[in-house]
Amino acid sequence: MSADSIRAKAEFILKMLQNIQTIIARHNGIVAALSDEIEARPAILMAWLQIGETLNKIDIEVLVRFELETDAKGSYDVRNFIAHDYMGVDLGLVEMITRNHLPVLSTKITRILDEYSL
Repeated sequence: MSADSIRAKAEFILKMLQNIQTIIARHNGIVAALSDEIEARPAILMAWLQIGETLNKIDIEVLVRFELETDAKGSYDVRNFIAHDYMGVDLGLVEMITRNHLPVLSTKITRILDEYSL
């Protein structure tokens, strides 16, 4: 996988993470955002779906190097959970993942960008 490809994927993931943070801020919290069935909840779920899909496309060597292999597996599991059981999505789980894993994932993805930036 080329450095350009890794950087593009990392930039996309970071943008999706930032989008989630923006949505949460606009709704004054994660609970309110997930309660908005019209815009915020679908946007947050789609962002997590895209994050899982994109992490799954990064070479395992890169994931291991940046200690992302567990994050990638978990994110892809969340992606599958959202994509295949959209009506049954456990919003409490999405809230927990967003609260606990979004900041950690943001830090790790930023490390990739720092290393692969021009």
